[in-house]
Amino acid sequence: MPLLKVTIDNIEVEVEAGTTIMNAARKIGGSVVPPAMCYYSKLEGSGGYCRTCLVKVSQGSFKDNRPMPKLVASCRTPVQDGMVVQNRTSPEVMDNRRAITEFLLINHPLDCPVCDQAGECHLQDLSYEHGLEETRTEEDRRTFDPIDIGDLIKLHMNRCILCYRCVKVADQITDNRVHGVLGRGDHSEISTLIQKAVDNDFSGNMIDVCPVGALTDKTFRFKSRVWFTRPFDAHRECAKCCGKTVLWMKGEEILRVTGRKDQYGELEEFICNDCRFHHKETTDWIVEGPRKIERHSVISQNHYEKLDIPENGEESE
Repeated sequence: MPLLKVTIDNIEVEVEAGTTIMNAARKIGGSVVPPAMCYYSKLEGSGGYCRTCLVKVSQGSFKDNRPMPKLVASCRTPVQDGMVVQNRTSPEVMDNRRAITEFLLINHPLDCPVCDQAGECHLQDLSYEHGLEETRTEEDRRTFDPIDIGDLIKLHMNRCILCYRCVKVADQITDNRVHGVLGRGDHSEISTLIQKAVDNDFSGNMIDVCPVGALTDKTFRFKSRVWFTRPFDAHRECAKCCGKTVLWMKGEEILRVTGRKDQYGELEEFICNDCRFHHKETTDWIVEGPRKIERHSVISQNHYEKLDIPENGEESE
């Protein structure tokens, strides 16, 4: 099958037919990649909800060089041979992204200092790059009454941006989904059927896929800021999942266990609740070593890697 040529922010890449603009951009990498708050490559049917990944198609294809009349969702739009896409090079896209960020923050509470997701929050990253310095609204934020969905997962509906990732996880990874989106419009909320507990074997993955602090780990709740912990890659023999995890440690204590994520914040593999919640002793794991943290992340604060310094004092390349 011949490859299709697509140009994104003046960089050409060849991809297979059926590839979306988002995944074509990920093949290039770097700043060319649009942000994604709802799209998750490992969850079928995800994407198309948050609109943060909108891009401008300035040329449809070699056969039809007309631009598309509106911005399109890069996570849902397949590339065409000869397509030319603008992401960061389009002022229209950047203005739209700032507006979308403002909409996402209209009802989002300003509780980053007490939120366990702080330091790992995609909405924090988005607002840092595209958000306004102060709000333009005077109305009260939308709020929801707290509900209990079980002993392991805490739901903060006030923080939810309705990305539907947790619903996709429950549909596709767990045996029995008991939660979903109830209500319509401004009253839509994540909730369980008649206050049922979420206790499926793989339900903890809802925490890892949530881009904000709407779903957090009760066993880690308020124990530490994430940048005060040290992440280690570790694995164990597990009959339910791959057993490959990240241990977030403070001294010799394991504060929490998560799945391993790639450069786009997506899980490499889903892990079971047994590995995530019930093995918090170092003797339970084979520790592989410190996890590499991207330098742009606040998690990398006070985490240093050994540099190879020659005798002349100059850092080697």
